Amino acid sequence: MADERVKRISEKIGTYPDFPKPGIVFRDIFSVLADPSVFQDLLAVLEEQIRAVCPDVEIIVGLESRGFLFGTPLALALGVPFVPVRKKGKLPGELKQVLYTLEYGTDVFEAQAKCIKLGQKVVIVDDLLATGGSMKAACDLVTSIGGTVSLCLVCIELEDLKGRETLDKPFKAIVKF
Repeated sequence: MADERVKRISEKIGTYPDFPKPGIVFRDIFSVLADPSVFQDLLAVLEEQIRAVCPDVEIIVGLESRGFLFGTPLALALGVPFVPVRKKGKLPGELKQVLYTLEYGTDVFEAQAKCIKLGQKVVIVDDLLATGGSMKAACDLVTSIGGTVSLCLVCIELEDLKGRETLDKPFKAIVKF
């Protein structure tokens, strides 16, 4: 059953060669969201992965911005809080931040400092893992707040970019290219 759903999800993901620049193959998760039955399949498979790996999850963290699309319904389905990780300057209150390196420079992720309690089990959700920089930064941020990263979960993994090798936390991807 899961294999058939994953096949439907994989077939629905749009592929755009040479976007946003020559040599890049863009994988478009929005085409999955445009088909409610496939979107439901994706959410169900993501939820099953969380329940299998971290049945006692206490927080779902979603990365700006596509991680919000999957993290919020997963948090609701699991009955746990959702915590957004955002780019610098987009959250109010006392914040924790982490600086991370991108292919073209650096950026900053922030989260509200009181959103995760010491030792809480956290699952971090995003749409895609490429080089792993954003996911590793999110792991570092959650850890600095006091949480324990139990799982890093993405819809799509671009295996050639070897992003999972940058992570020292459990990792799962639904579709791999």
